[in-house]
Formats: sequence, C-alpha cells, structure tokens
Amino acid sequence: MKFVAREPHEASLLELCRAGVHPVLARLWSARGIRSAQETELDLKHLLPPNTLLNCNRGASYLLKALREQKKLLIVADYDCDGATACAVGIRGLKELGAPLNVHVDYLVPNRFTMGYGLTPEVVEQAAGLAIRPDILITVDNGIASHSGIEYAHQLGMEVLVTDHHLPGDSLPPALIINPNQPECPFASKALAGVGVMFYLLIALRSLMREEGFFTKENQPRLEKLLDLVALGTVADVASLDRNNRIFVHHGIKRIREHQMQSGIKALYQVAGRDPSQATAFDLGFTLGPRLNAAGRLADMSLGIRCLLSDDPQESLALAQELDRMNRERRHIEADMQNDAWEDLQSIDATRNSISLMNESWHQGVIGIVASRIKERFYRPTIIFAPGEDQGQPILKGSGRSIVGFHLRDALDMVAKRHPHLILKFGGHAMAAGLSIPTHAWEDFQTAFEKVAQELLNEDLLARQLHHDGCLQDDEISPALADLLRQQVWGQGFAQPVFIGDFEVISQSLVQDKHLRVQVRSLTEPHAKVWGGIWFGRTQSLERESRLAYRLAYDEFGGTPRAQLHIEACEEVV
Repeated sequence: MKFVAREPHEASLLELCRAGVHPVLARLWSARGIRSAQETELDLKHLLPPNTLLNCNRGASYLLKALREQKKLLIVADYDCDGATACAVGIRGLKELGAPLNVHVDYLVPNRFTMGYGLTPEVVEQAAGLAIRPDILITVDNGIASHSGIEYAHQLGMEVLVTDHHLPGDSLPPALIINPNQPECPFASKALAGVGVMFYLLIALRSLMREEGFFTKENQPRLEKLLDLVALGTVADVASLDRNNRIFVHHGIKRIREHQMQSGIKALYQVAGRDPSQATAFDLGFTLGPRLNAAGRLADMSLGIRCLLSDDPQESLALAQELDRMNRERRHIEADMQNDAWEDLQSIDATRNSISLMNESWHQGVIGIVASRIKERFYRPTIIFAPGEDQGQPILKGSGRSIVGFHLRDALDMVAKRHPHLILKFGGHAMAAGLSIPTHAWEDFQTAFEKVAQELLNEDLLARQLHHDGCLQDDEISPALADLLRQQVWGQGFAQPVFIGDFEVISQSLVQDKHLRVQVRSLTEPHAKVWGGIWFGRTQSLERESRLAYRLAYDEFGGTPRAQLHIEACEEVV
C-alpha cells in the first residue's frame, strides 16, 4: 500500500487560521478544497436555491394543482435506504403541506426480486390495481430510465412525476423530471441524493403555497424536522458530501443529537445499542443504513418505510427490532457467500484487472455487499452475480463496485455497445452499478468486462493508496481534538481524517482473538506520551518500530475522556 499525503492549500490554510479555526481543522479543511471560512458555515440559509434545480418550481406548481384538484398521489419508492427515506420524506411532507386540501398520498415499493428496478410496467400494473387507484405516480430515487413504465402509465391514464438523481441514458422518458444530473440542469450540486431531491421539491411546494396564502412563515409546516431522514438517506447512499450535502447531514445529525428525530430513527438507535446524543455520520452509514437496507435486500422495503413513518414509539421499536433481526440474517448469508467467493478466487488469474463471480446458490439481495467486500480486499472492479428472473424468465442479476479511476457505469456502457445482446439492463454511477444478463452469457460477459478493464486500468490505478493528512505532534493528540473531529461532518468526498506517525510499539495483544490492541509512543519526540490504539480485524503482530496510519477517535470508557488511535495501515520504519 502506498501512503499519499493530502496537501493543504497554503493561502486558504492561512486564511482559515486567521479566522480562528483550530490549526489542525484548518489544515484538514484546506486539504479538502475549502478556501474560506465562509465555506465552513453550514446554516440552512446556505442551501442552494430550489429555483436552480431544473423543473423544481414546475414540479411544485404541478403538485399544487394536483392537490387543489384532490388528485390521488402514489409515491413509487426504490428499495434501498435512499429510496426509503425519500419515500418517508415525501409522505410526511406532502401530508403536512396538503392537509388544508385533504391530500390522499400513499406509497408502493416494488419487489426487487420479481419486478426489477424502477418504474417498470409490472409496477405500474400493480399501482393501477390498488383499491384506491392513483391519478399521479411520483417516483423517488428512480424513474430516470423508466421509459416503458412511464409510457404504460400514460396508457392507463396515470400521470408521472419523476424525482431522481441517477445518471440518465441516451434519452429521457416522457415525464416531468426533477434530477440534478439530467441535461441542462444548472443545479450546482450533482451529488444530491434521491432524498435530497424530494426535500427540494417540498421546499419549493411550501414556498409556492405560502405565496398562495395557504401558510405564513410563522405557521407553515416545519420541513426542517425531516432533515434527520434527509441526512440518513444521503449518507447511506454514499453521496459525495459537498457543501450542500454537508448542510443536510449537519442539521440532520444535530436534530438526532438533540433527540428531535423521527420515532423510527430513535428506535433504530435503540436496537443498535447506540446513543443518539453522540450521533455521527458513521452511525447513519454503518449502523442505521444497513438495518434499513436489510429489509430491501431480503424481503420488502415497506417494512423499513413503515418504521420511518411511524409516530408510535412501541410500533417503531417493534419494526426496528424486526429490521435488526433481518440484518443479522443478512450478515449470515453474506458470510456464507464470502466464504464461497474466497474459494472461487483461489483459481482466478492474478493478472486480471477485474473480478466477476457467479454462484447459483447466492442471494441476489446481498450481492452488492459481497462485491464491496471483495473489491476492498483485492482492489479490483468487482461484479457479483446471482440467479434472478425477469418476467418469469431466468436471468443473472449483478451488482458491482469499483475503484478510483474506473467509471463502472461507463465501463458497462462500453460492454453493451460492443456486445448489444450481452447486457439486458444496466445502470448506476462511477463507483457502483447494477445489471442483468442472460444466463447463457455469463462467460462471455466475464471476458468482455475484463477486456474493458485491461484497456482502462493501468498499474498505477490498480495500486491501492491510503490518503493521509500528515503527522500530529504528540501534544496535538488529545481528547479535545478527538472530540472536535468527531463533531464535524465527514464522509464520501470529504474524507474522515487519517494521520500517520512513526511509533515504538510498547505492547500488543489480541482482543477476542480478532482485534490487535497496542500501546505506542512516538519515535520522533523526546518524552512522548504512551497512547492506546486498536486495529480492528487484524491479528498479525506489528514490528517494534512501525509507521502507522490511524484515525483519532474519542472514547469515554469508564467515564474518562481519552483519545485512542484507530489504526488503518502500517509500514515498517526503515
């Protein structure tokens, strides 16, 4: 592994320090592209204006007309955490805004195993058959590629409003579309998650209704109370944390810490054994998100949406407990699939630039997680396939994860253009994508995908790198700095800080036979303090003198604040 330093921008570093920012924090922010103290302000007033999001105001006008005409609305959700939170935000927001007009709004979640992704004709058929037939379908976190489904909805007399954030194909479907990534949209944040798009539409609708005299600024619905949901969906979908998304996440976490959260989010914290008053973005991405996603992976995401919509603490807790149970089941399935994958990888040619695996016993709801695990271990673009079906016909469904420098969706597009009948459907973005292929095309796909990987990847791109933020002086390592760092919003595109240092390893031992606990002291400073550290998932001992890459963590074990080193990687000191 190669250690690569993030270099701060000298002029902005100086300006941030002059503005009173902590020197370490100024260094971190400067290295992540922040150029002034004003850019660190995360008040809601700094959100990008809704009128710059193409069709957002048109969508608000369209919805207000529908509310006035008492049209029946149906939100069609995606089956991941972003889709679930976007659905919950849409249901809660539209019910509050539409209360004066007796709005009817419901939701539908497609079954990922039988209906495919997005607004397919099968989903439209199901919607048309509901006891209360909808007049308007509103997609959240999907729809940008749903040409046939939208056309079928029109044939059945239903209108469609698309809210999405995924990359479009060569053409747009025939619908009113709100998506920052559609052509000619000037919205400055292309990283907006599906839940963020839905929230923007509600902001625009509230503004319009205020202008029309439905509310005043004093008595209008407080949409900001939905920001815990917006933050959860944004982080769990691994959306890049540009300033706009950091504003969402900052205020969502703030509400959670102040116990001003939805009952369902509180229940998810409870079953996870976490303290919401100490909430971080890590919790959203790695504690709450997986529990919600378990429903969509193994069964039906409507269970997760019901948890997010419930205002009854007992009901919320019961639903959260079921989500927790399903997440444990998902872990068992994942572990078995990983063991199968490790065995298969023993026979894979080490010179390959990509990994594609398939097993007839694998669960299609878990293939994305397994792809992510394998990608992390071998640092190769990875696609995992499992058996599925499409309109009753057997197919293979794949989920892929990529590495920096290899745009996965574009790579699949290259395969599809070269071999028009090899891929039935595909979609996604640079780092993750999904696809389906005919069962007989498995070996041909492997070959075609590897050929693209050989063309696009070189030795430098395939070399795993660890980006770090330089060294901390011994007197900088402290509980106060660790606490300051954990209060900030870190995540995709705004990486949590990693520091390096040369240490003497004074003692080391295993915890639960799977984690390495160490006591270390700086080699570069006289009279240095001894710090405790842990390397999760490592059992191999360290050299007595080691260069360690670590995250500075805050701990209050036993009621005493302390700083702890969470080790990420090491190099022997030469």
